[in-house]
Amino acid sequence: MGSPMNRLSIFVDGNNMFYAQQKNGWFFDPRRVLEYLKHEQSETTLINAFWYTGLKDPQDQRGFRDALISLGYTVRTKILKEYYDDTSGRYSQKANLDIEIVVDMFNTVDQYDRVVLFSGDGDFERAIELLRSKNTHITVVSTEGMIARELRNATDRYIDLNDIREQIEKTEG
Repeated sequence: MGSPMNRLSIFVDGNNMFYAQQKNGWFFDPRRVLEYLKHEQSETTLINAFWYTGLKDPQDQRGFRDALISLGYTVRTKILKEYYDDTSGRYSQKANLDIEIVVDMFNTVDQYDRVVLFSGDGDFERAIELLRSKNTHITVVSTEGMIARELRNATDRYIDLNDIREQIEKTEG
């Protein structure tokens, strides 16, 4: 096991990160993300890596999900629900996995000392505050314009995706 304060768990809000990456115009490599976080701080032991994503149907993103699992991620999915927006007159699809993320954070809280949450969603503010009260060090990774102010204020450390692009960007091949 790693030394105290170096047991790490990662939680990736896949849909939130997809939009953040789209906004930035580049995509990160899930394998490089794990490598970067394991080596960023010496003597870090990666305990868990969770990836949450919405699916159009049970076969959606099959290859990607299998690749995540082979990298060591625990993949949690939910079928997208269709919503009608009265204002725009359009249908949109959404799979809200916030509850699943928070449940996993608290179910595994005794296993880690540090959390890296890939999300800009302000709904995580209260969960982050509670985890910090248990002496958990919280890092949030997102991008400008997609990080909620209350989430950024609740966290110990904020990393902008663009600041670590060189270490985590998906390269061709």
